[in-house]
Amino acid sequence: MTAGVLTGVGLVFLLLAYLVYALIHAEAF
Repeated sequence: MTAGVLTGVGLVFLLLAYLVYALIHAEAF
């Protein structure tokens, strides 16, 4: 795997984690 692929996967993972966190945070209210 190249650095570009790893960076892309990392960004996607962070985005998904942020969306899940946002959904859980929204349900908390």
